[in-house]
This record gives sequence, C-alpha cells and structure tokens, in this order.
Amino acid sequence: MHDVMNLPRMEFPKGFLWGSSTSAYQIEGDCPHNDWDRGAREGRWKEACGKACNHYALYKEDVELIRSLGHPAYRFSIEWSRVEPEEGRFDAAATEHYVDLCRRLTAAGIQPWVTLFHFTNPIWFADKGEWNKEENIGCFLRFVEYIVPKIAPYAEGWAPINEYNFYSGAPNQPEDHRRLANYAFNVLLADAGAYDIIKAHSAKPCGSPMAYLTLQPFRPHDPFDQAMTDYADWVANGWYYHAIRTGELVYPFTDARYCPQVKGRADFWGVNIYARDLVDSRRKACRADGRYPHRALRLVQSAEKPWEFSPDELMANLCRLKDKPVYITENGLATDDDRFRIVYMALHLAAIRQAMDFGVDLRSYFHWSLFDNYEWGSFDPKYGLVGFDKKTFARQPKPSAWFYKDVIAANGVSGDLVRKHLADVPSMPVACHRQGPS
Repeated sequence: MHDVMNLPRMEFPKGFLWGSSTSAYQIEGDCPHNDWDRGAREGRWKEACGKACNHYALYKEDVELIRSLGHPAYRFSIEWSRVEPEEGRFDAAATEHYVDLCRRLTAAGIQPWVTLFHFTNPIWFADKGEWNKEENIGCFLRFVEYIVPKIAPYAEGWAPINEYNFYSGAPNQPEDHRRLANYAFNVLLADAGAYDIIKAHSAKPCGSPMAYLTLQPFRPHDPFDQAMTDYADWVANGWYYHAIRTGELVYPFTDARYCPQVKGRADFWGVNIYARDLVDSRRKACRADGRYPHRALRLVQSAEKPWEFSPDELMANLCRLKDKPVYITENGLATDDDRFRIVYMALHLAAIRQAMDFGVDLRSYFHWSLFDNYEWGSFDPKYGLVGFDKKTFARQPKPSAWFYKDVIAANGVSGDLVRKHLADVPSMPVACHRQGPS
C-alpha cells in the first residue's frame, strides 16, 4: 500500500466521464411513502432514515456543491414513492422537483445520470407483492412511462433498476433458489421493459448497474473452493450477463427460460464494485472468516462488515467485460478515516486504468458516495466525499473531495497527487476497529 505514494502518472482518455453517485432515499429525507421508511417505523432497522442529508430541501445548494467539487456528472435516483405515492396517482410537485434538479444540473454543466429504481418500493406496491408477482411489472412500467418523457430532455445516461442482480441473494437450499429466481426474473423483465420505454424517448446510453461481487477461492488452488467459487459467481453474477447477452435465463434448480425481450437490453455494462469475498467450501456459509488479515488490508464498514482493499480483483473482473462499454457506476470505501479513502481511490483508479490497457472499453468512474448517507439501516458506514452536520445539515467536504477534484482536473491519478493531499499512508489500526467474519 505504501507504493501509492509513488504511483506513476496514469492518464485517462479524453472524454472519460467522472462523477459521483447517490440514491434518493439515502439522502433526501422525509419520505414516508416507501417500504423502507415503514420498516423504520416498525422498528426493523437499527436507525431510521429521518431527514437523512435533507437533500430534498437542499438540492439547489447541493447542485452548487457538486459544481464546486468539479464533478462533470452526477448519478442520482428518482424516488418512485414520491412521484406515485398512491397507485395511479402521480404527484405533480414531486415530479417538478426532479425535473428542476435535472434542469439545474444541466445549467451548472453537470450531466444528470438518472436511476429510476434504487431499492425502495412504494408501500402500495409492496403490499401488492412487489417483484414477487410478474403481473406487478406493469405497475413499474406505468411509472417509467410517466416520468421518462419529463426527464428525457436532460438525462445524459439512464439506469432503469439499480443492482437488479442484488435480489437473488445467496440462497443455500433449492426452494430458496426457486423463490429468489422468480423474484430476480421479474426484476430483469421489468428492467428490459423500462429499457424499451427509455429508448423510445432518449438516444442516451442506458444500462442497469450490476452489483458485481468479486469472489475468490479462500485456498487459491483447492478444487473444492474453486468449484464453490464458480458456483457462487454463477448465482451472483454470471447468469445476469448471460441473460442480457443471449436472452436465456439459467438459474440453479429452476427450469431455464428464453426471454427474447431481455436480450441486448443494455447499451453498456454498469458496474457497482467494492470489495471481495473469499469462498471457503469447508464452512457452512461458504464464506471465509477474518482469521487471516494478511490476505488483504481489512477495514471496518460497521461492527458487522469488514472491508478491504482489493484493486487487483477489480481489474481482473473488469477484464471479463470486453463485449460492451463499461461504466463504473459505484465504487467507494466505508471508513471513518478519510485518509484511507484517498488511498483506496488512488489504487482502484490505477487498477481501472490497467484494465483499460488490457482492452476494456471503460468510460466512466462514479464515486460512491457524494455524501455520508443513510446506509440501509444505519448512518454508521461513512462512504461520503462530503460529511454533514446532523443538526444544521451544513455540508463538510473532506480532504478526499479535494483529492478527487484534482484527479478530475488532471484526468488522471499519480503519486504526486496523493502526496499533495496525504502526508503519509495511515497504518491499518487507525481505521480497523475490529476483525470479524466477512
């Protein structure tokens, strides 16, 4: 890791797109009409979202903040439950809010990249059985038909559904596979339908980001660990790429389906990629524990989830995606020590540049996240380039925000830039609160 101070200058191609990402529910606040907010009221999460970063009220100031940080693009989501709080009733004021956000971003010279669904369901949609029922897909497509023509004059890129592979989870029993496969198939069909609607109104690139899980065998040359790694990779990643490439939906313990409407419904591979998991075939959960910290520098996202640096694995996985352009739509680190974020960004940007040298047509990097946002149950994980005061909501850009601004201005990364913003490379114990199972 100390070599980060001596990185050679690595330039990115002219036109490479830099930006940051957020999702609506995680930053907006005051959103009572979705299932996650209801879950908080029912006490299912450690912490309620509440006002989050109060972005819904402060979006005008936040557009200026993004401009001041030098981001040429901003990826955000539209909260479906605001726009359609009751089935079939669209809220004009909420609609205008998102149109005005796009308008202001465009006026500030910032490209709006729009995600139409980022994990949260309107309560009425959840009560109908949400994505578990194929007949409910039409509800989502009705929302897409409504909102896309209004946003299309401004949007420079589209993502119908964020991390549509996320819904398959990590099932262990055949009945789990069948249940989750039905759920994931429906989300994939909805994504394909939304793609067609978007392309009817916009020529801009469209593709839904994958939660690209980086999986490696715990024992690198062990045949059992390798077999389980290949299996887990199929469940987590492989069948989605196969579906978009061929139209064939092949999932464990389910009959294959051929859905021609799915084939080719992505202009690019969107990739949300963070850290890796080591697969241990000799453990019930097939996940390696934290007994071997020498395998990688491990950080803590929260008390339950260790984090690590694994730029080589990021580079290797990107090299599997040479058949379409690739957009990094999320990449970042949860840490309380912002120095680690600078190191993480520098090393991962170097790995991304190497993947480009190896033939990957990589066109963007969106950092997750712009803010220290609500991370699905808690504010503990700190992903943001910008912190905020929970009482006043005053924005507090971190040193990593200014490092990233210089990266964007230079269209590249180097040891000189790292040294400019980092006096020394921090030692692991500064950010590593404890070791634990991943």
